[in-house]
Amino acid sequence: MKKHQKHVKLARPKVGEFGRSEWAILGTPCGNIQQLSYSLIDVLQKTFSVSYVDADHKNENEPSELEVENPALTLGATLEYTDKISHHRFDIKSDLNTFQYRALFNEQDLILVNGNHFKAKNQIVVIDPKKEKSLEKKLNRLTNVDLILMTGEESSIYPFLKDHLNDWADIPVLHFSQTDKIAEFILGNVKLQTPKLNGLVLAGGKSTRMGKDKGSLDYHGKPQREFMADLLSQFCEETYISVRENQVVQSEYKLLEDTFVGLGPFGAIASAMRNNPNTSWLVVACDLPLLDEKTLNFLVENRNSSKVATAIYNPETGFPEPLITIWEPRSYQVILNFLAQGYSCPRKVLINSDINLLKLEEPRVLLNVNDVVGYDKVKSDEL
Repeated sequence: MKKHQKHVKLARPKVGEFGRSEWAILGTPCGNIQQLSYSLIDVLQKTFSVSYVDADHKNENEPSELEVENPALTLGATLEYTDKISHHRFDIKSDLNTFQYRALFNEQDLILVNGNHFKAKNQIVVIDPKKEKSLEKKLNRLTNVDLILMTGEESSIYPFLKDHLNDWADIPVLHFSQTDKIAEFILGNVKLQTPKLNGLVLAGGKSTRMGKDKGSLDYHGKPQREFMADLLSQFCEETYISVRENQVVQSEYKLLEDTFVGLGPFGAIASAMRNNPNTSWLVVACDLPLLDEKTLNFLVENRNSSKVATAIYNPETGFPEPLITIWEPRSYQVILNFLAQGYSCPRKVLINSDINLLKLEEPRVLLNVNDVVGYDKVKSDEL
C-alpha cells in the first residue's frame, strides 16, 4: 500500500532559526559576544545587510525598557511603532517563534546571534574558562560548528567538546581578538552561499492579441521560446520553460507548469520559486525578440544577490521591467506577501521592494511584441 501523506510535500528554503546565513556565538560572557558582534558588524556591513540577535541584560532592579520607552505597551497595547527618523522601531508584546523570526529576517544577508540565549543553524564556539561549564550544558546547540575562537595563549579545546565534535580537528581555529580574520572567514562563507542561477522563459500566455502562440513565433530561425531558453542557458545552471496548466509544448528544455493558476507572469514566477526556493531565477518573457546575449550578460554581471531582485529600468513605462529580472530566493516571501494583500503584479513588487535597478544604453532591446503588426515590423526590420 502507498504511504499516506496528509499534506503536499513542498520544497523548503534552506533557512535556520532566523535566516539563511546565521551564526550563533557562544562559550564566553554576553558582553564579549556583544563586543565581538559589534566589531564584526562594523566590518561586514560594508558588504552585506547584517543583523544582530540578543536578549536584554538589564539588572532586575533597573526600570524596564518597557516602562521607560513604551507607554502604549505599558497601558495594554500589543504593538508600538515609532518612526525614529534614522530608523524604524517596532516593539511587539507577543511571543515570537521561528516562523515569525524568519519572516522578519527574510531580507538579511547575515545574522549574528548571541548563542548564550538563542540557537542558530551554524555556530562559532569560544574557548573561555569563564563559561566552560555553561558551554558543556549547551552541547545540543552545537550542530554545525564552523569556527573555534581561543581567548588565551595556552587555551586548548575542552575534552567534552572534542568528544561532541567528531571533526573538531578540521575546524579552523582563530584567536578571539582577530576580528579581521573572523570577519574574513564569515565573509567567505556567506559568499559561498550565494544562490545559483536558474533560468525561466515565460511562455504560458494565451497570446490573444497575437492570434497564435507567441512562443512558437520564428524571429531567429527557431521557436522564440527555444531561442530565449538557449540564451538563458549560457548564464544559468538549469533552464526551464514556464507553461500554463495543461498547455502542450514540445521542447528540449524542461517544462515548469504553473501551480499558482490564473495569475499570469506573477503566478509563473511564484511557481518557479515553489519548485525551488533555494535558487535565484533569471526570468524573461518569450515576447522580447530583440533581447540579446549582451543585455543578459549586463544583467548577470551586475546582479546584487543582497537585494530582492536585480531588474532593468524601462524608460518607456518609467518602471522596472519585471519580465527581464533576476529574482533572488528572498523574493519568494515578498511575492507571497503581496499576493496575500490582493496584488498579483510583479512590477508592483519591484517598485515597492529593495531592488538593484539597472539602466541600459540601448533600451530598444526591451521591446515587447504582442500583436501581428509588431511581429511584422520586427521581421521586416522596420523598427
